Amino acid sequence: MAKKIILTALGLIVVVGGLAGVKYLQFSAMAAQGSAAGPPPEAVAVSEVTEATWQPTIEAVGTITAVQGVTLSAEVPGTVRRIAFESGEIVKAGQVLVELDSATERAQLQAAEASHELARTNLESGVALQKSGAIAGSQFLSLVAQAKQGEAEVTRLQTIISKKTIRAPFAGRTGIRTINLGQFVGNGAALVTLQSPDPVYVDFSLPQQRLSELSVGLELRVQSDSFPKSQYTGKLSAIQPELDQATRNVLLRGTLQNPAGELRPGMFVRVQVVIPKDERVVVVPLTAIMYAPYGDSVYVVGPAPAEKDKPADPKKLVAKQSFVRLGATRGDYVAITKGLKPGDKVVVTGAFKLRNGAAVVINNDLLPSASENPKPNDT
Repeated sequence: MAKKIILTALGLIVVVGGLAGVKYLQFSAMAAQGSAAGPPPEAVAVSEVTEATWQPTIEAVGTITAVQGVTLSAEVPGTVRRIAFESGEIVKAGQVLVELDSATERAQLQAAEASHELARTNLESGVALQKSGAIAGSQFLSLVAQAKQGEAEVTRLQTIISKKTIRAPFAGRTGIRTINLGQFVGNGAALVTLQSPDPVYVDFSLPQQRLSELSVGLELRVQSDSFPKSQYTGKLSAIQPELDQATRNVLLRGTLQNPAGELRPGMFVRVQVVIPKDERVVVVPLTAIMYAPYGDSVYVVGPAPAEKDKPADPKKLVAKQSFVRLGATRGDYVAITKGLKPGDKVVVTGAFKLRNGAAVVINNDLLPSASENPKPNDT
């Protein structure tokens, strides 16, 4: 009986060991097969590297300045009697904006005009008396002085009255008024700003290394984040003759047409100076670039290399990381000065999940559109 039990136990051990050995061999084969196959390929969208003809541009950040802009102030003190404009209103040249109370000066003017008229009448009588020798020369000279003094007093009061009527010196847009009816304003007190909306200046600076490429008359392209759908064009109108001692930059000024009045003085804008020559450049979509502190790169898709015992399979694709040197940008594209050649295929969607040598499959169903002149869409 004991012998049977021992034999039965040994048989069970042999059977279990055999089953375990078979399963171990099966799992080892599966693991070896999975290791050889590697992870599944990643789906990516790719774009072909192309050549394009670009006009080179120099980019800078500028500030909009009014061609004509002033802060109107009171030349003489007085009380505000009339405000003839609204804040932000477009006004014409010569239009009355503010009137100060001039009742006292007008009364004084009437008295001065009466005194002047009397002095002028006395002078006319003195001329007749002088011819007849009935008046002394010194007395006649006194009459002449009184007439001139009366005329000067009339002119002085007329000038004061005219200065109490503040007019627009040129056509433009008024700012926010800082006065109210009945308010007393002193000599030199600010009343309102006035800016000419069209045309406008754009002031910006460039490094001295760019001076050889600059000349008056070059085309300017200007964009503002406030109006992303608009592009403004103009000309480079002035180059500062001396450079900034601290930065070694040269100050430049361009003139822009601004018919809609969208550009306002003080606004920051992006400026492009167009250099009048054509350049052949290698370009890729901006979405292909992987930015990093140690260098910018792209993933180039190509056939997998041949393995030790197997020939290369042209249907099997891998992504290879390639470091690049970036040039100018134009819309959704960037120029590549080093690292790529026309015809290369670069990953534009899905690059974040890749590593060097990763297997990939191309799926361009979700390929993003790219344009050198993109139009923002708010819908």
